[in-house]
Amino acid sequence: MTLTDRLIAPGATRAEVTLGFSVAIGGAAGAAALAIRAHHPWPVVAVIAVLAFDLFGGSVVNAMGSAKRWYHRPGRTAVHHLGFVAIHIQPFLLAWVVPAFSWTAAVTIYVLAITGALIVTVAPAPLRRPIAFAVTAFALLWVTGVLAVPAEVAWFAPVLLIKLLLAHLLPEEASR
Repeated sequence: MTLTDRLIAPGATRAEVTLGFSVAIGGAAGAAALAIRAHHPWPVVAVIAVLAFDLFGGSVVNAMGSAKRWYHRPGRTAVHHLGFVAIHIQPFLLAWVVPAFSWTAAVTIYVLAITGALIVTVAPAPLRRPIAFAVTAFALLWVTGVLAVPAEVAWFAPVLLIKLLLAHLLPEEASR
């Protein structure tokens, strides 16, 4: 399996690869610029840029046909999808390197992602898509309206939730 197969998906088209990496690089550059403007030291800027590369790129890549076919191939279960969500410990990495990003915010974001993923994966298949959007919308209400996070990483929770709950968990819909 090539690096592109691992980062995008096996069988990704040239357009998918270009789009995925372009969005990842753009997100990393934008997040790094915000971190620099907030006067974070270079190691913190680097961590934020890597997290942004993963989340921005992943939010687009996981919505692509090749990734949908890969992550929702025969034999994949809710346990696989929940495991994918669970390994996204980025909120804790952010709390570790950005002093104003609290551990409470990290735990809240992580719990919202896991709880949202549980709700989506147990929902009846015909309702999974609208439920995923509902859960994400309510989680966004919480993370943007209740949690206090530094402005330079305010993008983090919304992009993480989009990547996991909307892009990753939802299988490809058949064309009509």
